[in-house]
This record gives sequence, C-alpha cells and structure tokens, in this order.
Amino acid sequence: MLRKRGVGLVYKHLSRLNIFSRHYSNCSTLKTRQITNFLVYCNTQISKHGRKGNVEQAEAIFNRMPRKSTVSWTAMLTAYAQNGQIPKARKLFNEIPERTVASYNAMISACIKNNGNVDEAYELFVGMPERNEVSYAAMITGFVRRGMFDKAEELYVNMPVKWRDPVCSNALMSGYLKVGRLEEVARVFETMAEKDVVSWSSMVDGFCKKGRVVEAREIFNKMPQRNVVTWTAMIDGYMKADWFEDGFALFLSMRRGVVAVNSTTLTTVIEACGSFCRYKEGFQLHGLVSRLGFDCDIFLGNSIITMYSRLGFVDEANKYFCMMGKKDVVSWNALISGYIHNDKIEEACRLFERMPGKDLVSWTTMIAGLSNKGNVDKSIQLFKMMPEKDDVAWTAVISGFVNNAQYEEAFCWFIEMLQKGLRPNQMTLSSVLSASAGLATLDQGSQIHAHVVKMDLEFDLSVQNSLVSMYSKCGNVIDAYQIFRNIKEPNIVSFNTMITGFAQNGLGEEALNLFRKMKYDGIVPNQITFLGVLSACTHVGLVDEGLTYFKSMKSLYNIEPGPDHYACMVDLLGRAGSLDEAIGLIDSMPFKPHAGVWGALLGASRTHLSLDLATLAAQHLIELEPDNATPYVILSNLYSVVGKNRDGDKLRMTKKLKGIRKSPGCSWITVKDKVHLFFAGDKSCLDFKEVEVTLQTISKEMRELDSPK
Repeated sequence: MLRKRGVGLVYKHLSRLNIFSRHYSNCSTLKTRQITNFLVYCNTQISKHGRKGNVEQAEAIFNRMPRKSTVSWTAMLTAYAQNGQIPKARKLFNEIPERTVASYNAMISACIKNNGNVDEAYELFVGMPERNEVSYAAMITGFVRRGMFDKAEELYVNMPVKWRDPVCSNALMSGYLKVGRLEEVARVFETMAEKDVVSWSSMVDGFCKKGRVVEAREIFNKMPQRNVVTWTAMIDGYMKADWFEDGFALFLSMRRGVVAVNSTTLTTVIEACGSFCRYKEGFQLHGLVSRLGFDCDIFLGNSIITMYSRLGFVDEANKYFCMMGKKDVVSWNALISGYIHNDKIEEACRLFERMPGKDLVSWTTMIAGLSNKGNVDKSIQLFKMMPEKDDVAWTAVISGFVNNAQYEEAFCWFIEMLQKGLRPNQMTLSSVLSASAGLATLDQGSQIHAHVVKMDLEFDLSVQNSLVSMYSKCGNVIDAYQIFRNIKEPNIVSFNTMITGFAQNGLGEEALNLFRKMKYDGIVPNQITFLGVLSACTHVGLVDEGLTYFKSMKSLYNIEPGPDHYACMVDLLGRAGSLDEAIGLIDSMPFKPHAGVWGALLGASRTHLSLDLATLAAQHLIELEPDNATPYVILSNLYSVVGKNRDGDKLRMTKKLKGIRKSPGCSWITVKDKVHLFFAGDKSCLDFKEVEVTLQTISKEMRELDSPK
C-alpha cells in the first residue's frame, strides 16, 4: 500500500512538471533548480525500484518523465539488467540518445551476469569510444567466469597500467580463487603496485581455503588494514583446519579491536562451537547475539539451532526455534536434522509432518536420517511418497543401503536410478564405490570406475578419494596409489585414505613415507591420519616410532588420542612383547577402554602365552560383549596350549550353556555377475552335493599329482 502511494506521489509531481515544461523557456532559476532536484529524485526512485525487483514501477516513472538525463537511461538500463530482462535492456541501450561509459559498463555487466554472453559483452567493449577501470574489470570478470583465463590475462596485460591496480587485479585474482589456482593469485598479488584491503583479503581467504592457515596468518599479520571480511576469513580458516583455539582467540582479539563483528562472523564461530562440542563458548555467543541485536537475523538463528543440536541440547534448539519470530524452510530443516542427530526420530517425524512447506532438502534429510538409524524400510516408504525426486534423494537411499551394509541392494537401486534417466552425482558414485569396497568386488568397482570416466568425473576429488579407498580395500594397492598420484591437489582425506590403504595392505614403510610427505606439503594431520600411521607402525613393528607419533598427537598437534588410538598402541606394544607397557598404557587411559583395546591385549597375550593377561582381557571383553564368542575360544585354546585342559573344557562348556556361537567363516565368488556366499558348516546350498563332489575330485587329483611316481 505504501509503495503504491509513493508511486502515486511521483505521478502527481510528474503531472505538475508537465505543466511546467510547456513554459520551460520562461522558468526562473528557482524552477530550474526544482526541476533538476526532481530529476534526481526520479532517477533515485528508478534505481530503488530496480533493486527491489519492482521493474514495472521503475518503467512507469521512467516513461512519464518529461526530461531524462543520461543517468535516467542508465538507471533504467541497470534496473532491467538487475532483474534479468536482458532483451529490454539491450533495446533501451540501443535507444539511448547519448551513451556514456556508465551506459556501456551497465550493458556489459548485464550480458555477463545474466546470460553469460561474453562474446556480446566483448563486442560492446571493443566498440566503446572510451573506457575506464570498471570497463576492464567487468570484461576480465566475464572472461574468468567462463574459464577463459588466457583472454583475461591478455586483456589484463594490455590494459593501461594506471587502471590495473587494484580493481582489475582484484577481479583477476577473484577468478583464479574460484577455481583454486592459488599460485596464480599469488603471482598477480606480488606484481600489484597498489594493494587495497580486498587484495589482501583475497590472499588470506585463498590460503585459508587451501588449508594453509599458517601462511594465511602471516599475510594477515602484514596487512596495513583489515575489515570484517578479512577477520572472518581468517577465523573461518582456523575453524576449517580444526584449530578451534586459535580461531576463537582471534575472534576475541577482533572483539577487542575497532572492527565490529557481523552476522557472518558470529555464524562462523557459532557453527564451529557446534562442530567442536564447545558448549560454554556456544552459550556465551548466544548471549552475545542477543546483546548485539541480531535476534531477528534468520541465518544466524538457524546456525544457533544447528549448534544446540550438535551439542546435544536439542530441547534448547526447539525452544529457540519456537521463539523465532520469522522462520524459513532452513529453520525447519535445521531442527529436523537436530532431532535426527540426537536419535529422536519420532520427534523429527512429527515436526516433518507439520512442516508447512517441505522442500527436497526436508524429504532427503528424513530419508537419510531414517536409513542412517537402521530404519531402511521406512526411508524407502518416504522416498516413494516424495512428490519429486532428484539425484540427491536417490543418493540418500543408495547411501542408506551402504551404511547398513546392504551392498547388493545399493547396486540394485543404483541401476534403477540409471534406468530412470537420472545422472548420478559425485556422492552417488562415491557410495557405490564404497559398496564395491564393502563387498571387495574389484570387477564391480572397476565398472563403476569406467562409469566415472564416461561421466568425466575422474578428476573430481571426492570421487578420486573413493576410488583410492575402493582399490585399497580390494587389495589392489598399486592402482590405488596410481590414482592418488593423479590427484592434482590431494587434501587431508586423500592422504588419510592412501595412508590407511598402505597400512591395511601391510605396506607400513610406504604409509609412513607418505605421512612425511603430507607434513612436508603443509597439510595438518588429524585423528584419522594417526590411526593409519599407528596401524602402519604396528604392521612394521616400529615400536619406538609408534610411541613418538602417539605422543606427538597432543604435544605437536593438540589432538587428544581416542580409544582407537590406544587400541593401536596396545596392539603395537603387545605384538612386540611389551605386555607390561601395554597394561600401563591401558591404566593411563583417561576413559574406559572399549572392546578393541581388550581385544588387542587378548590377541597379544595368546601370541606370547601370557595366561594371566589373557584371562584379564577376556573377562573385560566378556563384560563389554557378552555374546562375543572370541574371548571364550581364544582363552580355552590358550588353556589347552599351556596344559590346563580341564579349565579349557569348563570354558567351552560355559560358552555352550550360554548359547554363544562363533560366527562361521565366510567366503564368496562371483559367477556371471552373481555373488555366491559360502559359510563354514553350511549345507543349505542347492548345489551342495555337486560342489562337494567337485571338491573331492580336485583334492584327489591334487594328491595324485603330489605323490611320488
């Protein structure tokens, strides 16, 4: 209503101005000033309506103006461009009585931003009677958006030097940053004669996104001035690199300085609090949000919901959700994800049912949540109810089967997805590659690899990492390493996958060498890295090196060792016969040992015939996993080895009375694209008699070949 009244007021003034225009030659200086002021007012209104998407109102004002300036034409042209109406913009551009640099720049920017027509933009650029730095910056931006970096560089080199820095250099740097070419960004930066805060911020942001936070901080410290974007980029870089303490300390330093935090800064730190389980800092930040008056910021509110959910305070997340004056679909999805994350599936389902405007993310979140919690059947029912399905939803279903070790089902749904004509995305292919790894079916994995090549995704980092994992788990570590070497810029996941692959295949030295290369390349290891490294030390028997790496987790990288790291160390010490040291390490653990720790000690005790320690480990293992037959079997066998057959018989009888059965051994073969499973002692196979006769025949022939003639 107010908008219509404002437009009507403009019309009222315009009608009066029409009367004035009849006698324009006799107007006084005062009237001329009034007309000029009103012209400025109309131009401002056109720009305002254009920014708000009210093109019709802007047109109405523009068309009724008795006198238009170049600014008027440019304002209307920009309004069309901002709202994607390129044909109207081009028509208006052709009608402009006197084109200026601003008019050309507006039209060039319109071509680049809306339809990516760089050729048309360049044709306009070439035809400009004169240019300025904005013209060159717009054209360079157009080239880099299309990936035409050679053209962008050519234009950059040949442009007048006085306009190169900092605007055009920043445009070229921005293009290189978006495609991850940090070396080119650094090259342009070093040659700049004049650097502004945007130039410096681009360097900080670029190094942070590559995980090179130490170098980013060096650049940050050298900056002559910093703005909120720079501070936020550096803080986010620390958080993304898992350096929470440094990131939060920098945030506190920012709060003490002259640059005020904004909602983006707060969102970055709040999300980090949720990711790193820092509930005290998270509560304080929530209070800071209220104190700074950001309560009405929906984006920030959604981050608070996510933070509380990750911290396990889903009731607090729900309270904040209910208090929000305005919610969007992200708010609902954030709380649904929070309920699922905290194993409150029923609450998530109820919230999903009363959600007013479900989008694809809402449906997919519920499908993935149900399948990840083991309720695959219900997730499939929900999937079938979806009004429309995209590749992400299909991927959620396939990943659900993979997460529940239903690998054959995952392949069936993948094939159905292809038959429906949907193009798999990177996550889809990564999931089916994980299914291949789970089944250890190298042939199927190779077929998926061929599919990856056909889809031109062989250089996608997530797919490459999945291929490395698949080949490693299938025992083909040579091909796994070949793919790893072809990764242009391996990340922490790439190195972790290859290090673990080497370790799992008994190549401990290769794993440790790769770990040293990883550190040399400036990539900071994480908990998963050290699991692979400690496992490698176990395979090679490097006790001293393993202890050194274990201690360096806390001292050098501020990483608290977890239960699995302790299990690796117990296994390493146990295999080396250092059983007393292994027990001492278990006693020093800051948390209760899990089954893996006692299992490692039990295995080492059997190897070194230590009955006392085996008994201790078996007792703890039985308490943690009462239905696990392994401790009974190992301990009873050890009793027999040391001559205590009666104790061994008692233990076997106890196991039998409790109804505990050892999981049978399993093997499988693939014949005509079908997997055939064989379990020890299982005679249910339809062709069992034929298989038995064939095996007896083979055994007989082997004995005959082996016997002396």
